Amino acid sequence: MKFMAVPNYTYLKLKMLGPSGVITISTSFQCAYKGEIKCYDHATAIIASGEVAAIKKEVTEEVPYPKGSTGSFEPVEGSKEILIDPGRPEGKVVRIGTTLSSK
Repeated sequence: MKFMAVPNYTYLKLKMLGPSGVITISTSFQCAYKGEIKCYDHATAIIASGEVAAIKKEVTEEVPYPKGSTGSFEPVEGSKEILIDPGRPEGKVVRIGTTLSSK
């Protein structure tokens, strides 16, 4: 059995050849919109489930930087402290790298 149909998206009609002539199936814009939303939600759920599975494969159970979770900070080699406001005795400092290029 051969099945052929001609959709017309402008008028929301589907025409196909039947045993007694042309069969025309019509719908409303509201029904078409509801169907489109359902298809979108379904496609989004399928894509999201695939992304979640891919992320689960990449995520490890252990913390990547165990020292970082203790709250201690160790300065990087090649850095020095500079006073932000040299006129104030309590002086807040900032650390800058000494190994940076001039660019």
